[in-house]
Amino acid sequence: MKGTAQLMDIRGCYVAIVTPFNKDGSINESALRDHIEFLIGKGVSGVVPCGTTGESATLSWDEHNLVVDIAIDQAKGRVQVIAGAGSNNTAESIAAAQHAQQKGADAILCITPYYNKPNQEGLFQHFRAVALKVDVPIVVYNVPGRTGVNLIPQTLERLCEFDNIIAVKEASGDVTQVSEIHRLCGDRISILSGDDSLTLPILSIGGKGVISVVANIIPQKMCNMISSFFENDLETARKIHEEILPLSQAMFIETNPIPVKTAVNLMGMRGGPLRLPLVEMSENNKNQLISVLRKYNLYTGNL
Repeated sequence: MKGTAQLMDIRGCYVAIVTPFNKDGSINESALRDHIEFLIGKGVSGVVPCGTTGESATLSWDEHNLVVDIAIDQAKGRVQVIAGAGSNNTAESIAAAQHAQQKGADAILCITPYYNKPNQEGLFQHFRAVALKVDVPIVVYNVPGRTGVNLIPQTLERLCEFDNIIAVKEASGDVTQVSEIHRLCGDRISILSGDDSLTLPILSIGGKGVISVVANIIPQKMCNMISSFFENDLETARKIHEEILPLSQAMFIETNPIPVKTAVNLMGMRGGPLRLPLVEMSENNKNQLISVLRKYNLYTGNL
């Protein structure tokens, strides 16, 4: 457990990938492979299948495992694969993590249990249970706006005792909380931004990268911003941050992943339909998204 965790360097742009579907709602394997190949070609550090952006909540566990398997196979070690393995059922999360480990994922992404609303001790015990059952490195995912619970920095500090808990995807939107995590945990845990718009600010207070939504459509820009920051070219990093900010914000004019999947389709890539209960964007919001995509020369006239 200790050796596996220490060998993995978490840094750069990781993409929370969309899950392409066929018209009948089944997984479009060829489109998924093409999308991963597109991202690899643009220099991303890794891909994250079966996260929120991948509509994981609507995937059966067989489908979930299939998407993870495809991602690992397509990546072929060229980029890291951080496989979604989250559930509000600890036993299910362990089973998903064990599958990902067996298939060769570089790490897993494990969200705080949603709907149950566990207290801080419950959150600690959930991640402890997962950490003790697998050797694969674990990225803890804190997104209180989705789950209804906030993993506080003090609880994350307690989780640092497990060598395979190596990073946190922080999507609380609270930069002060992110700073407190770094103050308490230091280099024992890598901080990844879970909010595209806050990636540069989070890098400035100790973050190592991002698990990005907008990088599904502009991977190279996000990679360049992060690399510029770590090369101490802060002026370039800030310019890119400001350049892509309207696009990052546009990805959340409706519930994620509705806008980004719509954008993928509008760009001529094969994202396919959404699964219920998510539905197509309203006409007004889609027109707003098209307007933003036009400014970046990303709109191909599809849809």
